[in-house]
Amino acid sequence: MMIYIDGHSFYYEMENLVRLFYPNEKISVVQYNGEEMQKPFILTEMKTAGDYADISVGICFDDFDKIEKERVSLNEVDFEKTAERTMAVCLYRLLCVYTGKTQPWGILTGVRPIKLFRRLSEQYDEQYACNYFTDKLLVSEEKTRLSAVTEKYERKILSLSRNDSFSLYISIPFCPTRCSYCSFVSQTVEKAGKLVQPYFEMLCREIKATADIVKDLALHLESVYIGGGTPTTLNALQLSELINCVKNNFDLAGCREFTVEAGRPDTIDKEKLAAILNGGIDRISINPQTLNDSVLNTIGRKHNSAQTIEAFELARKMGFGHINMDLIAGLPTESTESFISTLDRICDLSPESITVHTLALKRSSKLTMQGEGVRTDNKGSAAAMLEYSEKKLTECGYHPYYLYRQTRMEGNLENVGWAKDGFDGVYNVFVMDETHTIIGCGAGAVTKLKVPGGESLTRIFNYKYPYEYISGFEEILRRKEKIRDFYAELS
Repeated sequence: MMIYIDGHSFYYEMENLVRLFYPNEKISVVQYNGEEMQKPFILTEMKTAGDYADISVGICFDDFDKIEKERVSLNEVDFEKTAERTMAVCLYRLLCVYTGKTQPWGILTGVRPIKLFRRLSEQYDEQYACNYFTDKLLVSEEKTRLSAVTEKYERKILSLSRNDSFSLYISIPFCPTRCSYCSFVSQTVEKAGKLVQPYFEMLCREIKATADIVKDLALHLESVYIGGGTPTTLNALQLSELINCVKNNFDLAGCREFTVEAGRPDTIDKEKLAAILNGGIDRISINPQTLNDSVLNTIGRKHNSAQTIEAFELARKMGFGHINMDLIAGLPTESTESFISTLDRICDLSPESITVHTLALKRSSKLTMQGEGVRTDNKGSAAAMLEYSEKKLTECGYHPYYLYRQTRMEGNLENVGWAKDGFDGVYNVFVMDETHTIIGCGAGAVTKLKVPGGESLTRIFNYKYPYEYISGFEEILRRKEKIRDFYAELS
């Protein structure tokens, strides 16, 4: 499919909007030079005349050939933003007519809708933000209401951050197997097992070097998150040493939350849980994704639903007071009834927080790579699954405390973190809102340095894969010194 651009620079927005309706279509965006256009195509134009800009969007698909036009005053306070939004609305209307579909988030393609909602609320008020979402961005009333509720809970957490705050992310890029929907850089232990110990040793060195920088800069640690991959692919001794490495090198006196993403139930045992608990960590995440064994097998997971329940009950018995569980709506072969059964069973366990993700079809996953793995053939509607989730979780005393979106999500939906009162995951909010600096250690980790009170981020990238991380470790340490440079410029 071709998208022609004439007289404007809204390439990114036009392409992303079309992808909401055609997530797996090959789309080319090119400058229109008057050449003959081949069907199917979309032509987006903006021409200025006097005090106005005339916006025109035309779609020519098969026998469908229609044009939408609007006029925008050049005297608008933020003309470029208004013109881009107006063009997006024109394109959206045509695509809705042609496909017979509407999008729950309207023309909104950004990953952080709550951040936008909060900015509008602070600049004007909540009612203005709601009206802007529904009237200007064409977001559904249901998603607008969800945004308003989520923003209130996010705001409480954001108020905890200070100008000198940061959070620490530690990457363990290994998993027992690779899920068919996964696009992360994690490696299977079967293929990369020999790298685990040398990686672990380098990681502890990076953590120590990072702590030295943080001490010199007198930064305040708010939260720690050990994620992956699957951190519990490490053995109990390694987990204990890793946690102690963090505790011995960082000042945790003001740390509000320390999480270990236990992840796969089949990597959890009493010794590993003891190592985590003895390290003073009370928050873990056990991620079943589904309690349907056939779906687990389809997506490449080697555990079953019984192991999930056993892992949860073991963690609870040992004394963990905050257990999060992750589910995914829209998994291949999962029916709406199966998802409902999973959520009901999870609610019966009563974890302190539950994150409901929507399947995202990433290019590098087996689900979307040609000729590999199983492709989606859903018997259920992801939208119906999320609708039930909101109803059920609200009834069970959970509230939405953070929300974000990804590209190529099933049904153009969202991921929502739900929690009981007092159990909101602060790291999740800090990282998704880009509230303050996030310092990353390990393969694939990205350090994001935030100017207090500003919007810009300076990124420092670690090498993605464990073998690159190990071989290029000295370069990673050199890059970490850029943290000093960043804060020196602020002072």
